[in-house]
Amino acid sequence: TENDDKVLLDPPLIALDKDAPLRYAGEICGFRIHGQNVPFAAVVLDKSTGEGVIRAKDKLDCELQKEHTFTIQAYDCGEGPDGGNMKKSHKATVHIQVNDMNEYSPVFKEKSYKATVIEGKKYDSVLKVEAVDADCSFQFSQICSYEIVTPDVPFTIDKDGNIKNTEKLNYSKERMYKLTVTAYDCGKNRASEDVLVKINIKPTCKPSWQGFNKRIEYEPGTGSLALFPSMHLETCEEPITSIQVSIMLETNHIGKGCDRDTYSEKSLHKLCGASAGTVELLPAPSNSANWTVGLPTDNGHDSDQVFEFNGTQAIKVPEGVVSTTLKEPFTISVWMRHGPGGREKETILCNSDKTEMNRHHYSLYVHNCRLVLLLRQEPTESENYKPAEFHWKLDQVCDKEWHHYVLNIEFPTVTLFVDGATFEPFLVTEDYPLHASKIETQLTIGACWQGGSALMTQYFRGNLTGLMIRSGKLENKKVIDCLYTCKEGLDVQLPEEVASAVKVEFNPNQSSLTLEGDDIESFEKVMQHISYLNSRQFPTPGIRHLRVTTTVKCFNEETCISVPDSEGYVMVLQPEEPKISLSGIDHFARGAAEFESTEGVTLFPELRIVSTITREVEVEVEAETEAEGEDDPTETVVSEEIMHNLDTCEVTVVGDELNGDHESLEVDLAQIQQRALEMSSSNVGMVITGVNTMANYEQVLHLIRYRNWHTEALFDRKFKLVCSELNGRYISNEFKVEGHLRQPLLGFYHPKYQMLICVHPLFTVVPSAATVVIVVCVSFLVFMIILGVFRIRAAHQGTLRDQENGKENEMDWDDSALTITVNPMETYEDQHSSEEEGDEEEEESEDGEEEDDITSAESDSSEDEGGEQEDQQGSSRQQQLEWDDSTY
Repeated sequence: TENDDKVLLDPPLIALDKDAPLRYAGEICGFRIHGQNVPFAAVVLDKSTGEGVIRAKDKLDCELQKEHTFTIQAYDCGEGPDGGNMKKSHKATVHIQVNDMNEYSPVFKEKSYKATVIEGKKYDSVLKVEAVDADCSFQFSQICSYEIVTPDVPFTIDKDGNIKNTEKLNYSKERMYKLTVTAYDCGKNRASEDVLVKINIKPTCKPSWQGFNKRIEYEPGTGSLALFPSMHLETCEEPITSIQVSIMLETNHIGKGCDRDTYSEKSLHKLCGASAGTVELLPAPSNSANWTVGLPTDNGHDSDQVFEFNGTQAIKVPEGVVSTTLKEPFTISVWMRHGPGGREKETILCNSDKTEMNRHHYSLYVHNCRLVLLLRQEPTESENYKPAEFHWKLDQVCDKEWHHYVLNIEFPTVTLFVDGATFEPFLVTEDYPLHASKIETQLTIGACWQGGSALMTQYFRGNLTGLMIRSGKLENKKVIDCLYTCKEGLDVQLPEEVASAVKVEFNPNQSSLTLEGDDIESFEKVMQHISYLNSRQFPTPGIRHLRVTTTVKCFNEETCISVPDSEGYVMVLQPEEPKISLSGIDHFARGAAEFESTEGVTLFPELRIVSTITREVEVEVEAETEAEGEDDPTETVVSEEIMHNLDTCEVTVVGDELNGDHESLEVDLAQIQQRALEMSSSNVGMVITGVNTMANYEQVLHLIRYRNWHTEALFDRKFKLVCSELNGRYISNEFKVEGHLRQPLLGFYHPKYQMLICVHPLFTVVPSAATVVIVVCVSFLVFMIILGVFRIRAAHQGTLRDQENGKENEMDWDDSALTITVNPMETYEDQHSSEEEGDEEEEESEDGEEEDDITSAESDSSEDEGGEQEDQQGSSRQQQLEWDDSTY
């Protein structure tokens, strides 16, 4: 204890000598302290027992030095009174702590304190007083309490020295309060001198941001929009030393936390620069990827499509979508929103035995707010322990907010990115590789398949979207940041004169920013340049809440005025939705040879994709008469063609599915890959995916061909084409194409009777105009046959009576003179078809004659136009249909 010389050692100071307890031998004669300026001495109390004591040479002061450390040695008495052969012990370390005495009283840091408050408000803290104590120990140096000595004042003080008013103050009743405040340390010593506190009362003034419009409308496609163009801060004439403002744009209710592109996750990876090899495990339902059908999704397609898992639903990924043994390295990425975790495991992705056993080959699951990756090594690996489970303990897993997770796996290292930030696993467990077996595996989402019991278990509860596996290459940081970045956020363009006066900091997704400065005028200019920006062509409409939080400090570095939060919202208006229109030839007839050829028949040779939006514009309409006065502005609806991307075009067979034995849909894969698109096909059609221009989609769709090398079974074929944008948010019309097998006209010419018998098998339903033409043709042929029969009978009436017995022989065909004439119309059409294949853009032949195919445009034409065209075509065709009478 300070001001004392006794030292209480624990354990006591004792030295032992193992020599026999004889005089001199076995006795301890002294202790020696080693160290510089050690204020202690050691004394032997009993030589035979070796007991000793340490005393301070002078009284110690805890405030000067709290602790002392030195070493000590013991010496025996040697072999005689002269101390010959004296032995010394080993060195022992002594730690001495000086106990404090409460000899000092608290002292306030300031001689007086001042504060200013506004009437009518209750403050959490008007000001803070602070006292210190010079004692060295925690007990006596700490200030345990403060006390307001002045009686009957509407203020109270807490143990930390914060003074606050207990009631709303009134300027007319009291303009200034003088308080005397004292302090006590934890040893009950009172401050040597009390301190005076002056609190000024100011009349009511409401510091706040003025000129703030709570509703701000944002029209899509207009670039950035200033949020606070006429905003200024009312400080109630307080001398301000610093201002800090936090502006928060709340977008958590939109899609995956903000407005992002709603293309398929596979397309987004491509747009962000990821290479090939990406497999989308939660695609939007379609004919080619239908395993997500039945999963509940979010409402509408304005924002990202989200799949909901309620703890009872799971899906199986079909075989062949992902290889069962993933190449290394590989990447798993997913968007997840998950609530408070339970005790049970909740599976996101699981690859397990399909039958017989329940082994998990790899899986990603949530357990007790932990994200866990299980990765069992294959049996070909060496039989020793290897890392098998990687655990991350993350608050994001259970906060009910959307987060983006990317796992880069390059065994034995696994790197996790959450919202672009890197996290290392806090636990890695090891296990043996799996034993060899020929059991196939089953990949599931939302639960794990237990092959041995044929049921699902460990169901997931939450929302998932964008679940991807990419084999053979890791995602780089640039791609990960691109996938996470919002398409909307705050922006600021600082004027040069204030760029250095105000510090601006953004959070990673641009949803909030912080401003710091000390000049109000410069601060207000920066606020007026803060804007909202949404770079999407078709943003998600709706409200984005906006909050401005302000902290102001005065000369005493404490908060002197309180600026209330300013709240408003940005209303993103409904974008003008595009109407995607598909048009072209919707009926065609081709010969069997064309269907059976290696090139096949082009389905959409003249397809046109056009996207338009409808706008209301004001136009000036001139007055028809002078009496009507000035021009009147009138609103009119205008359709305007716009350019934007498509991400899917799907060709579907209408009716029976394609029979792979004799028919197929084909396209040049090199042309698709050249345009950075992908194609998948099945027996129900073909799907082309990838974010690309409408022009590129047109060119690829022009290349789709239908082949049928067993035309005897072909009656007709119908196909449907639908294109969409933004993962199904905007869908085109259904463009249907109907193809028919064209049968040739067979002409049987007999030289004796100068007759042509035309046979045209009617095998399908054709438009009404074509039906009339065929009926008229057939009727005309029947009429000519009947007329010819009557003329023959009239010319040979007498001969028939004489030769009645040989009548049947004479009516038989003369095979020797039989001539089969090929229909010249078929030759013309074949030539015209070959010309079309050589030049896809040519719609009509050079002489103006149209194809014999019946299109919807032809069937809808007027009677006059149809008649005129028919006359022109008739005269032209009549010249080509002249008989070859050289053999008559």
